[in-house]
Amino acid sequence: MRLLNKDLRLQDVTLMYLTVLATVVVLLVASYQAPAVHSRPALAYHIPLDPSGQMELSWNISYPTQEVYLELKVKELRHGVLLGMSDRGEPTNADLVLLWDDGHKSYFGDAWSDNEGRVMLDTQQDYELLETHQSTEGFFLLFKRPFSTCDPHDYIIEEGTVHILYAVLERPILSLRELNISRLQPGVQRVLLLRPDAPSPALPKDVLTLEVLAPDVIIPTQETTYWCHIYQLPPNMPKNHIVMYESVITPGNEAIVHHMEVFECSPQMETVPQFSGSCDSKMKPRKLNYCRHVLAAWAMGAEPFFYPADAGSPLGGEGSSRFLRLEVHYHNPLLLSGRRDSSGIRLWYTPSLRRFDAGIMELGLVYTPVMAIPPRQPSFQLTGYCTAKCTQTALPVGGIHIFASQLHTHLAGLGVRTVLVRGGREVEVVQEDKHFSTHYQIIRVLRKMVTVLPGDALVTKCSYNTEDRNKVTMGGFGIMEEMCVNYVHYYPRTQLELCKSHVDTDYLQKYFSLINRFQGRESCSCPGTTVEEQFSSLSWDGFSGEVLNSLYLTSPISMHCNQSTAELFPGEWEHQEIPVVTAALQRAPYPCELSRRASSENNNPTEVKPDSSV
Repeated sequence: MRLLNKDLRLQDVTLMYLTVLATVVVLLVASYQAPAVHSRPALAYHIPLDPSGQMELSWNISYPTQEVYLELKVKELRHGVLLGMSDRGEPTNADLVLLWDDGHKSYFGDAWSDNEGRVMLDTQQDYELLETHQSTEGFFLLFKRPFSTCDPHDYIIEEGTVHILYAVLERPILSLRELNISRLQPGVQRVLLLRPDAPSPALPKDVLTLEVLAPDVIIPTQETTYWCHIYQLPPNMPKNHIVMYESVITPGNEAIVHHMEVFECSPQMETVPQFSGSCDSKMKPRKLNYCRHVLAAWAMGAEPFFYPADAGSPLGGEGSSRFLRLEVHYHNPLLLSGRRDSSGIRLWYTPSLRRFDAGIMELGLVYTPVMAIPPRQPSFQLTGYCTAKCTQTALPVGGIHIFASQLHTHLAGLGVRTVLVRGGREVEVVQEDKHFSTHYQIIRVLRKMVTVLPGDALVTKCSYNTEDRNKVTMGGFGIMEEMCVNYVHYYPRTQLELCKSHVDTDYLQKYFSLINRFQGRESCSCPGTTVEEQFSSLSWDGFSGEVLNSLYLTSPISMHCNQSTAELFPGEWEHQEIPVVTAALQRAPYPCELSRRASSENNNPTEVKPDSSV
C-alpha cells in the first residue's frame, strides 16, 4: 500500500453520485492521509484483536465532547483494513470504517453493510482520520467518532459490551460494491469501550496474595458441573482488606471454566467439614449451605478487579470465618474426559486497613424453575426485584454506595439492566448492557457511585433470545437453564447478602390451570408433579407465551431478603406486591440530537406581533 505524506492536505476527492428514490446524493471520499496538525490524545486502553497478535486496538474517551479516539495497529498491512461494530458481532448490518486501496491510491471512509453483508459507503462520513504512520512495529491508523452520530447506519457507542469486527483486506478493492464482509469471515472481539475517567488505584506496597484454587480436580465428563471446595485461612489471621482480585485459570481450560465465586462461611460455625466435590453431591455437608457471603466473583471475560482507594473487602479478623468455599462452574459441552483443573481466584490483600469495609450483594432473580422463558422467542424479558421493604429492613440509615457491578446470565441472555427506583420513579441506572454476552462478563466500575437509601427499590431486567430452542428454558444452575443476576460491589458492608425475587408460586399454578384448560387438557395438581414437568407438558404457542409474560409482569412476588447466614431477615416476604414504577428514567440527548433540534427550531418562521419592531 502506498503511504501518503501526512503533511499534505486531504485531496484526490472523488464525487460519487448515488440515485436513491430519484434523489442525487453527493459523497465526498477522501484519499487516506491525515490532517497536518492535531493534538494526539493519550490512549489509555489496549486490547489485542486477534489471537495471533497481528492486530491491536487502543482507545481513549472524551466524555465532555462525547467522542471516542481509536487507534488500530496492523503488523502487516496488505491492501487495507476493516474495523466494525454490530449488535452481536454479525457481519451484516454493521457500522464499518475502512482503509483500502485500488492498486494505485488509498482511501479512508465510513461505510456500512446491509443484511447480506454487502458494503456501502455512508452518505454521512462520521469517522475523522487523525493520523497514519508506519514503524517497525507495524502500521498505525488513528481516527475518532462521536458516541452517537444520529446516522441510522451507525452504531451507537453506549456503556456496555461492544462487539468489534476486524479483517485485513488481502487484495485491491476497485469498488466497495464488490466487497462483502460476510465472505471475509471477520474476527470478533468483545470490549468495554466506555470506561471511568479515573485509572485503577495502585496496589499498596504491603500487599500480599492468597490463592483459593481447586485441588487438581478431574473435570467430570458432563456438560454442567458446579464444584465446591472448602479452603481454610491460616489460624488467628488478623483482619485484612482485599484490595484486588483476579482469576487463575489452568492453561487449556479457558473455554471450560465459565465462572467462579469465593464465599465466606458463617462466623457462627466453629468448624466446617473438609469437602471437595460436586455441589450437587448427596455427600456434600449441609454446613456448606451456610457459606454464602460473597468475597469474590469472576466470570468468563472478566478482568482483574480493583477496589476504590478508600474501601476493601474484609478478610480474617474477629467476627469472620476461617472457612471459605470456592465454587467453580465447569461448562464441558464436548464431554472431555481426564481434563485436570486447578483454577480459582487470587486475592490481593493488605493489613493496612482502609476506611470502609466493602461487600457484594446479589440482585435479580432467584435460581428457580418458576421463572421460565418460552421457546422460539426473539426477545423475552424477566424481572427481579429488591423491594423497598427489604432495603428499609436491612440497610443502614445512610444507605450504601454501589461502586461496581457484574451482570450475569447464561447462553440465552441478550441484555441486562439494573435501575434504582425511589418513590416510584426511576432515578439512576446502576448498570446496563444492551449487547450483553455471556462470554464477556467483565466487572464494570461505575463512572459515578450510586447511593441506595433505606426504602429504595432496585429492579433488574434481563432479556433473552430462545429462537433456536424448541423446549422451554427454566431458571436454574445449568448452562442451558437461565439466570438473571447483578453482583453489586458496595460499601459500607451490611448483612444484606442477597435481595432477589421470583413470581408467587400460587399464581403460577393458576397459570398452569388456565393454559391446560385452554389447550383441552386436565390440569394435574398431583403432589408429585414438579414445576419443571408442568412447564414441559405445555404446548407452547403465542397465547401461552403472552399469558406467561403477563403473569410475570403483574403477579405478586416472593422476596428473598437474605442475611449473610443465608437466613431471611425477620418479616413477611411471601405474596409481596411488585414495586410500582410511575416514571421511567429518560436518557440525556446526544450532541447530534441537540444540534438537529436547534437546527429544526432555527428553521421555523418567527412570529411577528403587530406592535413589535424588527
